[in-house]
Amino acid sequence: MEQKPYSYKTLARPSEAVLFTDRKSKFYGYAFPINKIETVKPLIEDLWQKYPKANHVCYAWQLGVEKVQYRANDDGEPRNSAGAPIYGQLQSFEVTNALVAVVRIFGGVKLGVGGLIHAYRSAARMALEASVVVEKKIKIRLRLIFDYAALNQVMQIIKRQKLEVISQTLEMDCSIIILSEKKDLENILSILRSIKGLTLEILV
Repeated sequence: MEQKPYSYKTLARPSEAVLFTDRKSKFYGYAFPINKIETVKPLIEDLWQKYPKANHVCYAWQLGVEKVQYRANDDGEPRNSAGAPIYGQLQSFEVTNALVAVVRIFGGVKLGVGGLIHAYRSAARMALEASVVVEKKIKIRLRLIFDYAALNQVMQIIKRQKLEVISQTLEMDCSIIILSEKKDLENILSILRSIKGLTLEILV
């Protein structure tokens, strides 16, 4: 059975612009970290504003680790000549939660499908090479619901296991949302379930 991942690679911050040229056509490559689909459209619109003479802004993105979402967009270039080669570089670099976009300014000479694939792939690779790739641990959110009398015991476990508290409501009925590293999840659940009267909920 294939072991599910406990971490993933993504980008630390947006890359600087890179430039690939072929027969006077210019291909500006960019790479961005993203955490939701809604982030993509404003970033692409910003590139259109930055390059008002652009003919195409082609891109690909991927989100998620176990449940992966992705899209490749040719933006009017011949089918699979732009978006697919860009997405191929995301796969090659094994990064997720990332967007790579390539802005093309036409130089007057048609490159053909093969030339376009090479140009978009090259600009995407250069953008990712110019990026800082980091490894992040997968973390799971847990909601703990318990009586106030158990607060001290719960907080001791949180401190001892170095769990991150996201939010808390401490009244007669207490509710705390914490983050647990995925690799430690089974152990954390076992420890927390030993607390009498505590209710556990794994949040998606």
